[in-house]
Amino acid sequence: MATLVLALDGHTEDRLLADILEHGHHIAARLGTAREVVAALEGGAGPEAARIDAVIVSASTQTLGAELLAVCDRRGIRLIALADDAGERAHAARIGLHEVVVAGAPWAEIEGQLTAGVAERPASEPLAAGGTVIVVWGPGGAPGRTTVAVNIAAEIAALGHSVVLADADSYGGTVAPVLGMLDESPGFAAACRLSGNGGLDQGELERIAQRYLSPQGGLWVLTGIGRAERWPELAAEKVTTTIEACRGWQEYTVIDIGFCLEFDEEIASDLFAPRRNAAAAAALAAADHVVAVGLADPVGMSRFLRGFAALPEHAPTARISVVMNRVRASAVGLDPHGQVRQTLRRFGGIEQATLLPHELNALDTAVLDGRTLRDSAPRSAVRAGIRDLVATELVPDVAQPPRRRALWPLFGAAR
Repeated sequence: MATLVLALDGHTEDRLLADILEHGHHIAARLGTAREVVAALEGGAGPEAARIDAVIVSASTQTLGAELLAVCDRRGIRLIALADDAGERAHAARIGLHEVVVAGAPWAEIEGQLTAGVAERPASEPLAAGGTVIVVWGPGGAPGRTTVAVNIAAEIAALGHSVVLADADSYGGTVAPVLGMLDESPGFAAACRLSGNGGLDQGELERIAQRYLSPQGGLWVLTGIGRAERWPELAAEKVTTTIEACRGWQEYTVIDIGFCLEFDEEIASDLFAPRRNAAAAAALAAADHVVAVGLADPVGMSRFLRGFAALPEHAPTARISVVMNRVRASAVGLDPHGQVRQTLRRFGGIEQATLLPHELNALDTAVLDGRTLRDSAPRSAVRAGIRDLVATELVPDVAQPPRRRALWPLFGAAR
């Protein structure tokens, strides 16, 4: 049984009322607008004394809004919208609500949404804490975090492992456009919201995630927020819970995070205030392995080395691998590989790094196709470098023929 608040049109409410009562649910209030529901949930007139379990509303702009969704998230209240048409479904998707049912659906379908994630998970579908979490970080200046994260996930999937690629960048996600996916309904933000309600399980993750299909091995994708102003949805506690759910769902979780690791000093005294960099900090704290990506030019390496010094503080137990992207003589002079390695060793104490060449045509082709490098440019040197990183550092138990390992670096050097 559940205590409900309704904000439906008269016809839908009349149609469902008998079924709601027959199933033993209690109706705390019947309201008309999203503003009225928010006021009621926040302690205004109406059901302030009741324990509200769910809110069922019409998916119109009058009865459904981002403020209502935020209030329900904060209070752990399930929000379900009934949509009359594609426009109302699009409105729900824009604000990040996935619990949408056709307005004319029978109560049994709505009841299914109401109880999703509440019933005990079957023993055959446990979310065990056995997976590996790989976090991809890089400083500001577009060093290629998303490119590296997407292709790391693709290479791990091609080895036969199950993978979920999550976009947790609180400054605006780019995984979806890189893979040619729609990003109107950000999957990672939806997972965070469901984790706050205690309703995030394998079935919910598979429902909100998108699937990247490839003959070499597909993977799941939790797309990121398309608009930067939505960053408060990625609260630290919810991000941590979502990562743990992904860890139990797939063998490998690859997370693309934002560049900034600074602590918000101005609001440090407010323990409950949201922090924009909390998602990155929470992901790093949960990481088993961090891949730090820098841009191989004087400005990029300076930014990288400053940020890299702070990584052990944020990810004290994680292994750290370094990737320097777009290595080219035009930016650092003759012998660019030697110059970059010498700089990393001298100023960062970094003895080992994966160096990826500046191969613009291959990367442009991949973005244009909305595909991974493995699918769009399998013989590219950039893809070869990422493949070797995965095989030697991220999934080191991979057995490969010796001849294949020897040929790829030679091919990459020739490029």
